[in-house]
Amino acid sequence: MKKKSKTAGFVIALVVVSLLYLLFIELSKNTVFGWILTACVIAGAVLVRHYFLARDKWGRGKCALLWLAFLASLTLIYFISVPPVRRVRVAEGYRAVKTGKVTVSEGDITGVYSKDGKVEIYAGIPYAKPPVGELRWKEPQAPDKYDGVRVCDTYGPMAMQVVQSPLIETLYDLFGYRRFKISPFDNYRKEASEDCLYLNVFTPAERSGESLPVIFFIHGGSLTTGKSYHTEYRGESLAKKGVVFVNFAYRLGVFGYYANSELAAESENGTTGDYGLLDQIAALRWVHENIAAFGGDPDNITIAGESAGSSSVNALCVSPLTEGLFVRAIGESSSIVAKKPYHTFRTASSALDTGKKIMKEFGVEDIAGLRGVPAEKLVKTKYANSAMMIDGYAITEQPYLTYKKGNNHETALLNGFNAKEGDAFLLNYNATEENYISLLKPIAGRFAGELAALVPAGSITRDQKFIIDAGGPAKGALCEAYSAAWFTYSHYLWSNYVAGQDKPVYEYYFTKSNKSLSNFHAGEMPYAYGNLWSNPSVYTKEDYELSEIMQSYWVNFAKTGDPNGEGLPRWEPVTGENKQVIEFNTEIKMREDPYRKIYEILDKYQNE
Repeated sequence: MKKKSKTAGFVIALVVVSLLYLLFIELSKNTVFGWILTACVIAGAVLVRHYFLARDKWGRGKCALLWLAFLASLTLIYFISVPPVRRVRVAEGYRAVKTGKVTVSEGDITGVYSKDGKVEIYAGIPYAKPPVGELRWKEPQAPDKYDGVRVCDTYGPMAMQVVQSPLIETLYDLFGYRRFKISPFDNYRKEASEDCLYLNVFTPAERSGESLPVIFFIHGGSLTTGKSYHTEYRGESLAKKGVVFVNFAYRLGVFGYYANSELAAESENGTTGDYGLLDQIAALRWVHENIAAFGGDPDNITIAGESAGSSSVNALCVSPLTEGLFVRAIGESSSIVAKKPYHTFRTASSALDTGKKIMKEFGVEDIAGLRGVPAEKLVKTKYANSAMMIDGYAITEQPYLTYKKGNNHETALLNGFNAKEGDAFLLNYNATEENYISLLKPIAGRFAGELAALVPAGSITRDQKFIIDAGGPAKGALCEAYSAAWFTYSHYLWSNYVAGQDKPVYEYYFTKSNKSLSNFHAGEMPYAYGNLWSNPSVYTKEDYELSEIMQSYWVNFAKTGDPNGEGLPRWEPVTGENKQVIEFNTEIKMREDPYRKIYEILDKYQNE
């Protein structure tokens, strides 16, 4: 009886430890080989234990040795089953069917069909040469010609960035997006590389021959993170609705927005600091020249983006290099049109000063030395490179000045923001009644007290999903004020500038809650681009109905510049008389912008 009791206790402990370990390696995306080895080690431990018990040779010493050997084996298994680095294939989890050949400027390519066969996907098409070696911190160069037929069934790598461990990434998905599934197809780490200048095209498999509108999407991520193939803005759903959808990668962080006077001197255009923006322009130019081969209309391109991608859309609207390359713009949750932009924009002097600090950080004296620093080391710089600047080439003046002159390029604008834009960015802030005004000074300057009086400490409560309990009694009010300044104020300005030019402007306010990103920053994307399918367990029938309506608005706007259509709630344009926005929730209706009084205070700060 005693022997059986010992055996049962050992087996229970072994099972508990083994299950926790298997959960750990699954969260870490270790390979299936790790699971197989773990099963073998568990079986081996049970057999060894049984062998010694059967011969009455079991004791504390052997028990300790067996546990030590077992845990050492699990540690070894973890390291020998670490997920490999590779690029993401389009056909993850289904058998790919190849498309016919398409001819682009560089040669012939093939793609693959979506799982349901309704969309042709061409992934990883080079739109510029790899910006490596001597091409690091140079304007993007035209891509090389192809030999034979290039197979475009795999997305290009994400731009070089600090990549979280698979465990951290999985936990972020689990607790942020509420998204997790056990799959044999995701046991790998996604590649990040300087060699990142690739784009993806999603086009309907059945086309009537009539040229289709094009949406050219720029991903966000504070100009330091992000990837072209994120499921929140994949293009299958919009392609099924008659749009050719394009997304792509561009240089980020120190590789995309590093500024240095030596680099400006070696450039024939005298430019530095906006290499990622120049990549976006190169991608847009490639699309304008080649999209007809995919059924798209080069004269009906709408540029779209979210967060830093929306700031980039705003930059493309004022860049002298993009005239004639697109007709309309969609901006979600950011722009750089304020006189003192809060987000993704900095002065040239600040950018150049940061550039000098980075050279000193890596102990080099010139650009040749900095180009010699390995990308894996350089990406870990402690200095942020998360903003554009006036470089005299891609951006020639403060964007608001271009809008005041009427020299911006968009002929129509759809833009807007979410209910809780700033909350997730303020996680580590502790806001109390004592420090509240000082925390408002970065966005309101000497008008911080007036802003605090308008949005008093303790007057706003927030969903605690993204707000830690130690956030303090003024945390909700702080989030409200920062949401308005960082993200929504710029849309108020953008809408007014374009409406003042007698161009169609449509502004939204997304407030729909759910179990994923809800109405926080980026929460609208899976709705607008039709990607609720990627995380179905957190959405309800109401979410899918709203997504269908938002997709229709986006597609109609891309087709004609007017989001309205048959069966859709009427979306009134912003005009001199009408400043209302449309609210996206279970009920869709026109309403006043909830931040208008905050804007009046921010106007004072911006205009002083």
